[in-house]
Amino acid sequence: MNAPGPRSAQRLQASDPLLARTGASLLARLPASRFHRLLDRIDEGLEAGSLEAHLPDGKIRILGGRADGPACIVYLHSWRALVRLGLSGSVGWYRAWTKGEWESPDPVPLFALFMANARTLGGSARASGLSRLLIRLWHALNGNSRKGARRNIAYHYDLGNAFYALWLDPSMTYSSALYTQPDMTLADAQAAKIDAMLDRLGLSANSRLLEIGCGWGSLALRAAERWPELRYDGLTLSTEQKGWADRRLAEDGHGDRATVRLTDYRDHGDGPYDAIASVEMVEAIGQKQWPEYLGAIHQLLKPGGRAAIQFISIDDAIFESYAASADFIQAYIFPGGCLIARDRFRALAAEAGLEWQDETSMGSDYARTLLEWRERFDIVIEQGCLPHDFDEQFVRLWRFYLMYCEGGFRGGGIDTHQVTLVRRA
Repeated sequence: MNAPGPRSAQRLQASDPLLARTGASLLARLPASRFHRLLDRIDEGLEAGSLEAHLPDGKIRILGGRADGPACIVYLHSWRALVRLGLSGSVGWYRAWTKGEWESPDPVPLFALFMANARTLGGSARASGLSRLLIRLWHALNGNSRKGARRNIAYHYDLGNAFYALWLDPSMTYSSALYTQPDMTLADAQAAKIDAMLDRLGLSANSRLLEIGCGWGSLALRAAERWPELRYDGLTLSTEQKGWADRRLAEDGHGDRATVRLTDYRDHGDGPYDAIASVEMVEAIGQKQWPEYLGAIHQLLKPGGRAAIQFISIDDAIFESYAASADFIQAYIFPGGCLIARDRFRALAAEAGLEWQDETSMGSDYARTLLEWRERFDIVIEQGCLPHDFDEQFVRLWRFYLMYCEGGFRGGGIDTHQVTLVRRA
């Protein structure tokens, strides 16, 4: 396994030489007054929350402050940071951070502020012009054909089990936990989330359960504990996850009734199943595959069968502008991914013959989960436990990723849901 740093960053910069090599430096030579005009536009778009900006010309400006919301401080060391933000949105903002062009005592409220005001900010913090086109074209090259899906999943999940085991909870659950009690540990909250998913499915001793995107096997193990006679099939495209899940199921004595397959959900035809579970997998496939994904669920379920889906959504009002480019997550962390436009996804489910039932939201739980992951990740770094082939650039990338996601959930424009889909006869 080789993880020398943000591999997708290298590919993206190669596709965007105007911004990565010369554009930011040239435009940063503009008079300071031009950058204050951009700050004026940001100020106008901040309906809630505030930003205290310490600027390269020595001035301090308070942006927003008209209503309660996230409050943050940013030290802008170079106007290049605003150039990068204006040309390539969150992709450029991350680049500026890595180059030391801006810093903050706590970036999470800053990300929350931009998400809380995403509707009114409009294009002020999104990629534009040639940069937007190049980023979008690059993102399109990471589409989720069968070959592309395997490549995209391997890029993220095959970083190695040793890496994820350092900072996930012992169950190796890599999705939002569910904190049903204020003082729950991360491990207990992950167990509560898995039980909440299983409780939706109406399982019994002789049920057949399919999991699309089975991760490292935590849901499979819990289902086998609760219903020892249950037959389980799990699908993954990650060789690392399959190896871990196979070992855990065998060690716990469930290998004869539980099978993990290295198979694309589009190629799995071993139905029908009484129930299907899918936890934060659909965000990886891209919106073009939404109808195919829902169609596969319908085809693989028995009439009246139930599917429990946990998915991450982005505000439908900003989905078009989000989907028209590629953000930091798509560029550096999950190539080929796309958050869900909830209303569109629900409409597609209905078209596929699936009845939408009992939806719940848990975005604040994901914010807490991400905070706990980051705290555990930081302890790993402080103790020097990270494998040597993960360099400082990689560490900074993942710390930024965890903060960026936490801020998105705290800002409210991103949410997490559990929903039950019932196949109509």
